[in-house]
Amino acid sequence: MDASSADPDENTVLVLPVRGGGPAVDDQLRYAWRVLSVVSIASVLTGLGTSSLNVALPEVSRHFQASSTAASWMLLSFMLATTTLMVFFGRLADLFGRRTMYLTGLAVYTAASLALGFAPTAWTLVGLRVVQAAGGTMLLANSAALLTTAFPRQHLGRGMGIYIASFSVAQLLGPTLGGFLSHRFGWEWVFWSNVPMGLVCLLWGAMVLRPDKGRTGERGVDAPGNILILLCLGSFLLGLSQIGERGLIDPLVLGSFALFVVLAPVFLAVERRRRNPAVDIGLFRDPGYSFGLAAGLLNTIARMAVLLLIALFYQAVQGDDPVAAGLKVLLLPLTTMIASTGSGLLQGRMSTRSIAITGGVLTAVGLVVLAVSVSPTVPYGPIAVGLVLLGTGSGLFMPANATAVMNGLPRNRVGIGNAMRLTAQNIGVMVSTALALALITGPLPVELRADVFAGTISGVSGQAVDQLVLGYRMALLTMTAIAALGVVASAVRGRAPERQAPAPEPARTDAPAQRSR
Repeated sequence: MDASSADPDENTVLVLPVRGGGPAVDDQLRYAWRVLSVVSIASVLTGLGTSSLNVALPEVSRHFQASSTAASWMLLSFMLATTTLMVFFGRLADLFGRRTMYLTGLAVYTAASLALGFAPTAWTLVGLRVVQAAGGTMLLANSAALLTTAFPRQHLGRGMGIYIASFSVAQLLGPTLGGFLSHRFGWEWVFWSNVPMGLVCLLWGAMVLRPDKGRTGERGVDAPGNILILLCLGSFLLGLSQIGERGLIDPLVLGSFALFVVLAPVFLAVERRRRNPAVDIGLFRDPGYSFGLAAGLLNTIARMAVLLLIALFYQAVQGDDPVAAGLKVLLLPLTTMIASTGSGLLQGRMSTRSIAITGGVLTAVGLVVLAVSVSPTVPYGPIAVGLVLLGTGSGLFMPANATAVMNGLPRNRVGIGNAMRLTAQNIGVMVSTALALALITGPLPVELRADVFAGTISGVSGQAVDQLVLGYRMALLTMTAIAALGVVASAVRGRAPERQAPAPEPARTDAPAQRSR
């Protein structure tokens, strides 16, 4: 359905010009800021669950005496579940209502966080992380869509800037909190600390969010499409995560990639024939959406593993404890938070293309600085410079690119369009983590790779540390090249024809929209 034929649903707030204000506009803005408070608290909650574990991973790995595979899947299982379920829950929210899905997600995430602290084995923890991811995905698939329908377009840029900054707050608090809790009270509290905030957010969300009915006359979930997404991404991630453990020519690795290559075209063929596809292939006909999605994917692959890598670097290479390592990576989320807030304000003065390209270039430069700087004896200064450049670039890029991707989507495709954008972003997070971990451990002998995740490689031998540093440089330079490709995609997107705003809303330019982590 194109924009001209799309009818706004009952839950969509029709946006009128705000010149002159008025009681209706004031009431809409009050509600919009309350919705922003709910989704921002939930974003901090889910962000803490990821960023705190990034720093606490060595402590958790040592407790369970986890293999390198089990340790990596403590992170990757969450990412895979989030990625494969994103479109599914986005579709369910369009059908049955975002409020119900959002509150259910809060309840599931909070309950899983409680259960994780009682996990008896490493692989039980991996399984519970999948349940936690399901709850988190219900939140992520609906947050930006809730804001898009609540905010007047003229104010959406500020709202999105603050929303995206909330993830930076989580990344800012997470490393220190994760290191402190695991080091002082035990690894269980990395998960249990989410429970009080989850309960508060659940109560506040139930009070604030207005009931909505969804599109009950448009029922249908693309089960074959969602199954194929799981198989495609699962096989690709399995192959990527096992390269470091088994080598590129191992039968399991080659078989996993071969399965992905076979299933990907099958998935596309199936989706073209589905009435309610998990992935709306028709949206890719819009070059602005397509290239914006590609730019976001590449930028995410380039940057998302850096916080994990640097936290591991200080524990594994320089022998820091989790608290010290957490403090040293704080500059990255801090500068990201500041820059993302500023990016929303800049959208009134600069084009989203210019902001996104600037952010992408700074991201690439920051990665180069980190690649050149890493060594067993490097002082904190050069690493700090790289983190500041990377954080500033990320903060500028994310809101600008999200705005460009979502601007002008028909109202009845906001949910699926946002879910597809978040799916691409989560694929980027997943690939970034798996690729980076495979590259940094690649030069090491197989029997020493578990020591990287346990943070004990510095006590093995100087040669092992040098091999790990070589792996770090390979990973960071590879990520630099990927960031450069993202800049190219942003530049190409900027030359695409401007999209028309969906009827019946008034014309607008560069209307901000969604978030990127």
